[in-house]
Amino acid sequence: MRLTILGGGGFRVPLIYRALLADAGASGITELALYDVDNRRLATIGRVLQAMSPRPPIVTTDLTEALTGATFVFSAIRVHGLLGRVIDERVAVAEGVLGQETVGAGGLSYGLRTVPVATSIAERVAAVAPDAWVINFTNPAGLVTEAMTRRLGDRVIGICDTPAGLVRRVVRALGVSSQPVQVDYAGLNHLGWLQKVTVDGRDRLLELLADDDRLASFEEGRLFGAEWLRTLGMIPNEYLQYYDLARETTAAAHQRGAFLLDQQERLYEALASAADPLSTWERSRRERDETYLPGRDEEDLAAGGYEDVALALMRAIARDEPATLILNVRNRGTLPGFDDDAVVEVPCTVDARGAFPQPVRPLPDHAAALASAVKATDRAVLEAAETGSRRSALRAFATHPLIDSVTVAQRLLAAYEREFPELDYLRVVR
Repeated sequence: MRLTILGGGGFRVPLIYRALLADAGASGITELALYDVDNRRLATIGRVLQAMSPRPPIVTTDLTEALTGATFVFSAIRVHGLLGRVIDERVAVAEGVLGQETVGAGGLSYGLRTVPVATSIAERVAAVAPDAWVINFTNPAGLVTEAMTRRLGDRVIGICDTPAGLVRRVVRALGVSSQPVQVDYAGLNHLGWLQKVTVDGRDRLLELLADDDRLASFEEGRLFGAEWLRTLGMIPNEYLQYYDLARETTAAAHQRGAFLLDQQERLYEALASAADPLSTWERSRRERDETYLPGRDEEDLAAGGYEDVALALMRAIARDEPATLILNVRNRGTLPGFDDDAVVEVPCTVDARGAFPQPVRPLPDHAAALASAVKATDRAVLEAAETGSRRSALRAFATHPLIDSVTVAQRLLAAYEREFPELDYLRVVR
């Protein structure tokens, strides 16, 4: 079976390759193809992979060649590269709103330029590899997954490592990591809440929420504080800080993209001639992980990320061995207040037929209202991308919960249009 990685020159591709090598053939993958629009990045990452295994992958800048014969397609593209992230964050911060690549203004800009490309890829998959499973890593993951499902249906599944990391930390805090655990987690990508943690038929979440020491032992407990978590009666994923702690995070002027752009430019230059490309890449990866959230537990840094989620998903489908994973899939009646085609992030049962959402508890009113408001901005982005309507794009900015002024929304959209030629498709119609 062929696995094709779109964005094959990306920094994190060696993580996927390492997971594949450790998988020892359990997923059934016998051929790896890397696709990217940048030959230099492909060649550079190829040197790292060559140091990991003597068997080279197929590398190509021809999308049709990459997709033909694929059983699985990992989509991890970044339209306008890391420079795009820098611009997304800089423009937002200049207007005094949150600068973060997937949340708020930056996420809307990212989505507006990414959805047309993702849709085009989905159409190409439908034409040359209609039986392939597309596993979407591309951010904003929920929005991009929903765009691709409109062309490929349920054969597109979105993944994120944030929910898995939250569950891992909570289970460790409870001291039940060796026992079977069932979780109730619900929401949208980068906007979800852990509502129950069931061990031996008993929900242990309230026990955790009552224990200050245990809450202080993991990232989300320290980030949100015991009092707020007890007030919620559930544990938000880390991206909820941008809503629950909006003033603090906006004041922090998140501009991580500039750091990453500088780091990666230095890394790719060094990798081109490094005597030991794998060690060079490893040092850069460690620096990236350690600076993501200072103080993150060593165990979390060592744990697998989205590459392990992707491999678990692929194994469940390829081997028809049911697994439970938190994924981005079409709602199909799972969460009240969202139509069947809305992509939500919930626990799913996965087997050879695909991913099927499990029943979850309805979100409380305040969480459901926030998720509905953000989903409405996603839908406005999708409408803008499909119709070229600038008014739909403006509505997305003006109605997002983290943008509190129509005037600011107008300036944000105009600034992003000046910066990104990819937004030239927007017209003042409809």
